[in-house]
Amino acid sequence: MIDSLLVANRGEIARRVLRTARNMGVRGIAVYSEVDADLPFVTEADEAVLLGAAAVAESYRNADKVLEAARKTGAQAIHPGYGFLSENAEFARAVVDAGLIWVGPSPEAIVAMGDKVAARASMAAAGVPVAPGSADAVSTVDDAVAEATRIGFPVMIKAAAGGGGMGMAVASDEEVLRAEYDKVTGFAERLFGDSRVFVERFYPRVRHVEVQVLGLADGRIIALGERDCSVQRRNQKVAEETPSPAVDDVLRKAMCDAAILAAQAVNYQGAGTVEFLLDPDSREFFFLEMNTRLQVEHPITELRYGVDLVEAQLRIAAGEEPGFDVDALVSRGHAIELRINAEDSKRFLPGPGAITEWVEPSGEGVRVDSGYGPGTTVTPAYDSLMAKLIVFGADRAEALSRLRTAVAGFTVTGPKSNLAFHAELLENPEFVSGDYDTGLVGRMRPAKPAKK
Repeated sequence: MIDSLLVANRGEIARRVLRTARNMGVRGIAVYSEVDADLPFVTEADEAVLLGAAAVAESYRNADKVLEAARKTGAQAIHPGYGFLSENAEFARAVVDAGLIWVGPSPEAIVAMGDKVAARASMAAAGVPVAPGSADAVSTVDDAVAEATRIGFPVMIKAAAGGGGMGMAVASDEEVLRAEYDKVTGFAERLFGDSRVFVERFYPRVRHVEVQVLGLADGRIIALGERDCSVQRRNQKVAEETPSPAVDDVLRKAMCDAAILAAQAVNYQGAGTVEFLLDPDSREFFFLEMNTRLQVEHPITELRYGVDLVEAQLRIAAGEEPGFDVDALVSRGHAIELRINAEDSKRFLPGPGAITEWVEPSGEGVRVDSGYGPGTTVTPAYDSLMAKLIVFGADRAEALSRLRTAVAGFTVTGPKSNLAFHAELLENPEFVSGDYDTGLVGRMRPAKPAKK
């Protein structure tokens, strides 16, 4: 088994991975930037190494510095968390080449799923449903228009190297498509270093449902149910739940079978997530992308199945069984996660700052995965996620009731927070009914008409 683990990340996910390492008797090593020196993940680690300044190029995305920290501390393995270097195939190769254990899928699997155009093609070949779209990247705006005309408007133009809800735009007609083409290609070049885009059918009413997969050390792939991630602002998730209110047993089996096919197509190992778009009316679903890492929302799956996915990652990376009986897995109850971000509750604009008061809720079925605490500071240098509030109940009604109480009992003073939005969400008739889609937040926060 792994005896020492370096976590190449920060905040709540670094703290969460280190917690499992500690429970397993594994020496946990943190790396941090100058502005993160006082955060809990640094102080709670067995050992911590300063990488450099706040800028990610000087710290969390600097592969050379991370590898040097692993060498200096005698780390046996590296866990990348999510974001930063987690889906960087070159870094994964460098870790393996350095003689260390990479806690994640193979570099080849990361590459195969990282290019959205190639991933669409390989998924279609494997028998996984894909939405109508361009077979290859489009190289000019005229090509994009031609593809959109063939597919039928409305369409979405998406960055081939994108992910996480970034690098995309909806076009209702040719005029909008021509206006958005340069914006998306320019954004993709700046953010991903790859300006290629493709065109895909846009479904105005759709749910975002993903399946948690686990590639075992012996080559088997298992699926641990689905998560509904349809509550989104700016195409980025703010609340997730499992099971999905829109998925019955028949549809669940079909989606899980498709997710297993997707993972098998790239010989996947470790924890990963296959994301689908689900048409709630026709019950058709289509492959969206595969995240070749642990997801932010993994705790709700842990609560529903009674497993520790980080422990499973570590054991699989070491060539072991995942730490639970895969043939005796049983799902139970209902779990919901809310992302507590340092942003205002109306326009979702970032609001970092020093935390003067931080009170986490507790009680039966309540779990908080936090990256901050009183006396710490949320910096504008990184993502606005401060904590994840997760609740479990015997059914959805109980989970919602416990969550309302937990939100009311969560206090964050100093930076802005979206707790007020979550309180509103939990009383929203659409969300409470379970009959919602990815347009829910937009209906709760309609865009103001542009001034003439």
